Order: sequence, then structure tokens, then C-alpha cells
Amino acid sequence: MGHLGFSYTGLIFLLMLIIPNLIWVRHQPKGYNYQNENKILLIFERVGQVLVTCTALIFSDFNLRPWSIWTLWLLAAVILMIMYECWWLRYFKSQKRLKDFYSSFCGIPVAGATLPVMAFFLLGIYGKVVWLLISTAVLGIGHIGIHLQHRRKIDNR
Repeated sequence: MGHLGFSYTGLIFLLMLIIPNLIWVRHQPKGYNYQNENKILLIFERVGQVLVTCTALIFSDFNLRPWSIWTLWLLAAVILMIMYECWWLRYFKSQKRLKDFYSSFCGIPVAGATLPVMAFFLLGIYGKVVWLLISTAVLGIGHIGIHLQHRRKIDNR
């Protein structure tokens, strides 16, 4: 179920998530509008954000352990977070259009939402912490759902 204690790995993942988002506040895409987002998806997103943040930090099971086959899950999660950072770099170098913000990356749709959700889910598998798996599922329903809705609006223009 998980061992309580500080997770420096969770902190690193959260910093990789939060820092680009803080930079994004000053570089939002032209025409960005969050006013008409689905309220149910928004609730899932907000609750998921709080749950993932807390869960990633309070279980020491995410910290490095001696090599085992489970380490592959951590490695996959790290690769996804690095891909997320690369997606952000591409966005910041782009024209910063809505199309750029809701873009795919390496075949992964709405990568700005999908990559970190997948990474935190794999971190939950690595740590064998069901609470992070549940938290990430809640976040994913809301966050990826909202991004897909925005993407559909762009495609229908």
C-alpha cells in the first residue's frame, strides 16, 4: 500500500511538471480560453492535481532502490517526463498557437497532458502505491479529457 515518508523522486517529478507550467503562464497560446471547460472534467482535474501532488510526496516507495525488474517502470516514467520537457521546449520555440499547445509528440496525442499523467502512473507502478495509481487516473480523466475537448474544437474550426 505504501510506506509513509518523503519522496525526493516525487518532488523531482513535480518540479519537472510545475516549472514549465509556471513559465507557460507568461507564454500562453494566442486565443487560449478556459472559460467553457467541462465542469465535471475540471473537478476531476483539480481533485487529481491535489491527490497526485500529495501522494507523490508522502510515499518513500518512489525513491531509488537497488536495481530490480521494477526499476524498468521508473526508467520508463523518467523517459516520459524527459519527453514532456522536450514537448515543452518545442512549444516554447513554436509560434505558441493553440494548435502547438494541444499538439502530439512522438505519436502521443495531446502530449502536454498525456505524458505527465502516464509518467506519474508508471511511477505509481514502480512504487507499488495504489494511491498514486488512483490519483493519476482521476487526474487523467480530467486533464486529458479537457485537452482532448480543446483539441477537438481546434480541429473543427
